[in-house]
Amino acid sequence: MNSKGLLTILTLVVLAILTWQLRWVIMVLLGAIVIAVAIDVLIVNLQKYVYLPRQICLILILIFLSSVGSFLFIKLAPELLDQIKELGEIIPTLNLKINAIISNQPRLNDLQASLSEQFNWEKIQPIGSQLLGLAGGAVNILLQLVLMILLAILLVLDPKSHREMIIMISPKPYREEINKLFHQCRIALGGWLTGMTISATSVFALTWLGLHFLKVPLALLSALVCGVLTFIPTIGPSAASVLPIAISLLISPALMVEVLILRIVLQNLEALILTPILLRKTVNLLPTFALTSQLSLGVLLGLPGVLLALPLAVMLQVIIKRIIVIQVMDRWV
Repeated sequence: MNSKGLLTILTLVVLAILTWQLRWVIMVLLGAIVIAVAIDVLIVNLQKYVYLPRQICLILILIFLSSVGSFLFIKLAPELLDQIKELGEIIPTLNLKINAIISNQPRLNDLQASLSEQFNWEKIQPIGSQLLGLAGGAVNILLQLVLMILLAILLVLDPKSHREMIIMISPKPYREEINKLFHQCRIALGGWLTGMTISATSVFALTWLGLHFLKVPLALLSALVCGVLTFIPTIGPSAASVLPIAISLLISPALMVEVLILRIVLQNLEALILTPILLRKTVNLLPTFALTSQLSLGVLLGLPGVLLALPLAVMLQVIIKRIIVIQVMDRWV
């Protein structure tokens, strides 16, 4: 190996170590970019109807989002906290109900015994106590979120200058291609965020209405879980269904079947109709790629990594297509 090759390897190693040491700073920056793109989508759409400067549009959007967020928090937070507390009280009853069902099925006794060895339900604390134990982590996440929002506002005030700065430090022959790549990543990420937000909001509203109509306890909490987990392809909607189905089991098996049918209908409506329509003009994220990204970043960065995995996967999917596929593989003779 010559000195040039050795120097290249050492440089890559140093960059990898530096990236790992600054991973939280990079994570905050990436989160700010995602938030900035989401706000930029709103600004662009607003400027289609009103001819106002970007700064004024940004102020109007921030005021609107703050007002809507405050209204929803005031209206929903008390009920949501009550339902979280109620869920902590329901868990022991649900455990007894499941054990009673299993005990009537001899074939499930072995499964119950194996699960009992792995999980001790008596050790489960009320959810309120668990939330208090996570207060320190919540404060840290809240601080990171505040930094992301501040950086996002600075980025969205003048996105052109920030993009041009990155383009100018790249080699001149590749500047045009990098500019196109940035543009496509912005379109893909903005379209994906818009589509998935509409999809998750629709799932939340329809689930809440359906559970409320069926008179299922903890309808708001269950609907919120279903809406949030819509952002996780494949396993998210199925995992979200566990909570309302388990709660309805406490009432009656017939109600459980009704809730199961409701969730199956809504899952297929979201997966087969709503999401494909919303994402037909942008990147439809592959479920396997999304799940792998979430597992990888979840192991490296924990919960913040899981939250950022999907937006980063959308951009990475565009980068792979434009650089690896078009620029390398398609030109390989």
